[in-house]
Amino acid sequence: MYNWGILSSTKFKTPMIGVGNLSVGGSGKSPMVMYLADLLSKNFRTGVLSRGYGRKTKGYGIVNYDSTYKMVGDEAMQLFERFRNRFVIGVCEDRVFGAKKIIEDMDLDVLLLDDSYQHRRIKPGFNILLTDYNDPYFKDFLLPAGNLRESRRGAKRADVIVVTKCPEILTEEKKQFFINKIKPKHYQKVFFSSINYDENVVNKRQQIPVQNLNYYDILLVTGIANPSLVLKELQKYTQKIKHLKYGDHHSFTIADIENIKKEYQKLGEYKIILTTEKDFVRLKYFDFMREKIYYWPINVEIDRMDEFNQIIENYVTKN
Repeated sequence: MYNWGILSSTKFKTPMIGVGNLSVGGSGKSPMVMYLADLLSKNFRTGVLSRGYGRKTKGYGIVNYDSTYKMVGDEAMQLFERFRNRFVIGVCEDRVFGAKKIIEDMDLDVLLLDDSYQHRRIKPGFNILLTDYNDPYFKDFLLPAGNLRESRRGAKRADVIVVTKCPEILTEEKKQFFINKIKPKHYQKVFFSSINYDENVVNKRQQIPVQNLNYYDILLVTGIANPSLVLKELQKYTQKIKHLKYGDHHSFTIADIENIKKEYQKLGEYKIILTTEKDFVRLKYFDFMREKIYYWPINVEIDRMDEFNQIIENYVTKN
């Protein structure tokens, strides 16, 4: 109905960048939003607006030092834990109302919309579409036959398409293969990104170089859509891994923590619990986890980074 013009989308004068994908599950939206917010906040008053998926509250809110993941969702909390007050982070299930409110209240130069590609009530001035290197949308099908939320034709709304979670070494031939399959429109640019894992796993008290992880038994606890990437990276350093896998945005219970504790006690004398940065903001509230759990920070690396950054900054500057 939006495509046919029966329903109309709201546009804003303030520059607005939407980040999303065509498929269900993880395609690297959170790391990309972190990258963009970090980039733009150096020169512009920047805001991020998400739905606040998984929170126990409703309505509009700004993330602050009193917030918890139950109040604002794990993705918004993860952003705040890393960047604090570098930029404004808001949550609202009504994107149009939330966007108006956060722009006016915070006098923003630019607003990032997290996971907004199918939220057609609002029309960003610039759309970034992500697709997983290991599960690209051009090989996928609509639900329930596949994992696509909407038809592949929806890709035409993107200004930039980023193939995410690429191998560290990606040949020009392989890049060209993807570009040929994506068949970008004349106004679209295609980029390739990879996940860069930090040299240390960290908790609130200390950090451990990843090169030393082989000295420990590792209990890996994940509650993300696709934990295969972090598991594969961890296996580069140690094979002494026990993996407890929970669903995406899993709300951990006392029973879950007791099970984690039981599995942890089965490990050897030198052991740690390791999780992702997103899961850490949910697990750290449990007393048993607080002292024992480490997380592994990640960042995004983009090929032709200067060109990508320039496109983003040019859009904001011109608008």
